[in-house]
Amino acid sequence: MDAKKVVWEKVLEADELPEGRVQPVTCHLRTVCMTHFEGRYAALDNKCPHQGGPLGEGSIENGLLRCPWHGWDFHPITGRPPGGYDDGVDTFPVQVREDGIYVGFEEVQEHVRTVSDVMAETLVNWGVTSIFGMVGHSNLGLADALRIQEKEGKLSYYGIRHEGAAAFAASAYGKLTGRPAACFSIAGPGATNLLTGLWDANVDRSPVIALTGQVDTQVLGPGAFQEVDLQAAFGKVAQWSQPVLHSSKHAELVNLAVRSSVLNRGVSHLIFPDEVQTLAADNAQPGSPQGRMPMRDIAPAQQSLDQAVQLLKDSKRPAIIVGHGARFCMTGVLKLAELLHCPVLTTFKGKGLVSDRHPLGCGVLGRSGTPIASWFMNESDCLLVLGASFSNHTGITPKKPTIQVDFDALQLARFHAIDVPVWGEIGVTCSLLRQRLEGMDHTQDQRAEIAQRWKIWREEKQNRLEDDHGKGVNSASIFAALTRRVPEDAIIAVDVGNNTYSFGRYFECSRQAILMSGYLGSIGFGLPAAMGAWAATQESDPLLKGRKVVSVSGDGGFGQYMGELTTLVKYGMNITHILLNNNELGKISKEQRSGNWDVWQTSLHNPSFAQFAQDCGALGIRVESRDELDEALNQALKHNGPSLIEILSDPNLV
Repeated sequence: MDAKKVVWEKVLEADELPEGRVQPVTCHLRTVCMTHFEGRYAALDNKCPHQGGPLGEGSIENGLLRCPWHGWDFHPITGRPPGGYDDGVDTFPVQVREDGIYVGFEEVQEHVRTVSDVMAETLVNWGVTSIFGMVGHSNLGLADALRIQEKEGKLSYYGIRHEGAAAFAASAYGKLTGRPAACFSIAGPGATNLLTGLWDANVDRSPVIALTGQVDTQVLGPGAFQEVDLQAAFGKVAQWSQPVLHSSKHAELVNLAVRSSVLNRGVSHLIFPDEVQTLAADNAQPGSPQGRMPMRDIAPAQQSLDQAVQLLKDSKRPAIIVGHGARFCMTGVLKLAELLHCPVLTTFKGKGLVSDRHPLGCGVLGRSGTPIASWFMNESDCLLVLGASFSNHTGITPKKPTIQVDFDALQLARFHAIDVPVWGEIGVTCSLLRQRLEGMDHTQDQRAEIAQRWKIWREEKQNRLEDDHGKGVNSASIFAALTRRVPEDAIIAVDVGNNTYSFGRYFECSRQAILMSGYLGSIGFGLPAAMGAWAATQESDPLLKGRKVVSVSGDGGFGQYMGELTTLVKYGMNITHILLNNNELGKISKEQRSGNWDVWQTSLHNPSFAQFAQDCGALGIRVESRDELDEALNQALKHNGPSLIEILSDPNLV
């Protein structure tokens, strides 16, 4: 080793390593195996040349350093194997000084740009700046590229406790923003852990980029450790999936992945074999979206528009139903509703898209909804359905003359024939309809009737506040308190179960944004989704920046990813989690009873979740009566950091 390029680093105190022992020490990005044998010290490369076994975790037996993985021997000072073999390990110069043991390392070389760097830079250029994942042995090259981008302030990386939470967080981020975040894992089990959250993104049309490690290409096929055929495993969940190969156009792969995710509103998947991640990039340039994205404000065909206009002209009591697909077009939707004086109903996934305080807002339609929405659908003579899929949970009647508008032609008339299917961007279509109907005052003004129906329903909710079976707080009281206390512009992530049905029924939205696992209906979504939402509030989007994030779950849902509470604490995520604890899977118990089944295996054994939150470093509050709700919410919502309110709730008063 050239003395001019050696940096001496103290690695041990003078008496730190006993005679006959070994110890791993890391300096300058290199880990060495320090040995003390026959009064001499040595520094050996820590990696066994056969499988990379950590020699510093081995031991000296019969005068030889033994690899802990497969028992190969090396001389503790020279690193040479016995028997004249040539597969020894490199050594580093050592100096024994008065104040300790020093090792000479080569000066840290300037970082050699890799294909992972090019691909990470391309992700950033496309605006993929929030990444949720877990660093591991088969993604370290890509992880280092992401580290560099984070160090330069170009992206935020959130290390989670379970890859499923990473995928849910990325899915929720996409639902909220319309832009993709990324989830990141190792090969094998790390990648397969992503699948549930990615299916959530797939069925709810949320753009997500999945970045998974993979074993070396040279051992693909025979069944190497943690080898899974990831293209097959991600088959239908990813609308685009490609391996990153030695000969790939690496920046172009990222261009295609992000472009496809945004345009198709789904999951794109890049597979990174271990050795490809660290290939030198030479002079390769990163990609960008410039010149790659078309305008997406597509107008409907004239004939479809004419038919829709005529049906609305013939209507006296139209009603508009909006789903999740209309979430970025609500200004135009409400202008059209005001022109027609007609009620606006939402699907459950669309909850909050129109304020429950708006004179035309009627709340949620279907199983999780209000009698207001059902009334106005049934009393209508024409339905204008925008960005909704006619799920059986929503219960949009097929008996009314119906116009359906969607950006995705395959969603039109998916379940049954539609009178007027309209293929076009929802905001553009509403604007064109408004232009064609301007000045026509042919519909009934239903605002007074809407107000009357709200009065009836609010009186009913008020009556339910008094319900008390002595088994916990009723849902009407819980969500009345949330309606009073949650900030009007909060982002609320809800889980799955009775807590969610009650949220849809009782919570009244003003300007809150609501996130849920819609068509997949996956338990455990709530807390990881709040992490994704919080990440979006830390970025520069003025519509999201700084908004409060709240999540709601039952004890069953929270138990799925309760370890992520430590992630909230680690990153200082200002999230308030509302946990309804009834010590059972209440929705399943209800289904068993209603189906004439015995209630079986739905009880839960729970800790004190409030104490668990405290143990994790968050604020934990326990609520046992409805009189404690408002004060607990005030305290938690004002807390600067993660907080959890555990509410003992009645499983039958939902």
